[in-house]
Amino acid sequence: MNRRQFLTVSATGVAGAWLSSASLAALPQVSQRFSASDTVALGHTGIRTSRLAMGTGTVGSGHHSHQTALGIKGLSELLLNGYDHGLRFFDAADSYGSHPHVAEALKHVPRDKVTVLTKTWARDPKTAREDLDRFRRELGTDYIDICLMHCLTEANWTEQYRGVMDVFSEAKQKGIIRAHGCSCHSIEALRAAANSPWVEVDLVRINPIGSYMDADPPTVVSVMREMRAAGKGIIGMKILGQGTMRNRQDEALKFALGLGLLDAFTIGAESKAEQEDLIRRIGAVNA
Repeated sequence: MNRRQFLTVSATGVAGAWLSSASLAALPQVSQRFSASDTVALGHTGIRTSRLAMGTGTVGSGHHSHQTALGIKGLSELLLNGYDHGLRFFDAADSYGSHPHVAEALKHVPRDKVTVLTKTWARDPKTAREDLDRFRRELGTDYIDICLMHCLTEANWTEQYRGVMDVFSEAKQKGIIRAHGCSCHSIEALRAAANSPWVEVDLVRINPIGSYMDADPPTVVSVMREMRAAGKGIIGMKILGQGTMRNRQDEALKFALGLGLLDAFTIGAESKAEQEDLIRRIGAVNA
């Protein structure tokens, strides 16, 4: 069993345990209207972007994803369709292989009007430096708005990967990136992120049924509250449980928006129709 298979099995097991021990996480009350194109601030980073990020990594690994399967033209046009509907947040990653697709979209929009987030698997300083240089070439941009350490699982990652963190800090000082942080794939790593002053942006797996999450929803929400108190930017992922809530989108969106903890969230549409339906559903959550 490889690492990704292990993580998938573990996540599915967590979801199953949660569902067998309790009913759905209580859906919070949504007291305001939201739009996918709302301009939001990501914590204390100074970055302002759209509430909805356009994900490019549904089942993303090995430099491939459902979105990159659309081809450079197909995915770039999907990103530009989102831009035409007010979305200003491109969510990429090296492991998704989506940099060329984002680069093509960036040719057609003002660079300063979009937020580009990407992620690296680098676990040593040399690879981190090389990745930052390569990523900018692949994306066709002089700077990256947000760069995250991808798929952290270790409870002591802030000590184990200090060298990578230092490279990111230096890159921020030089204007190569605007903010740094991490995506976590274990509750231990998530807690470490909440406690680390270095983490400016957290990518957190969250949905009401615990599908593909690091722990049950109440546990993850409690850690998110710590992140919020520390002023971190919080971006939700797995909002639809990697497709397990595809037929329960309204419920999942109401949960995400009602938490009052997410600055933004990322969802990967696979067609313009699906993207536009998602935008409509977000706007209808408290209609």
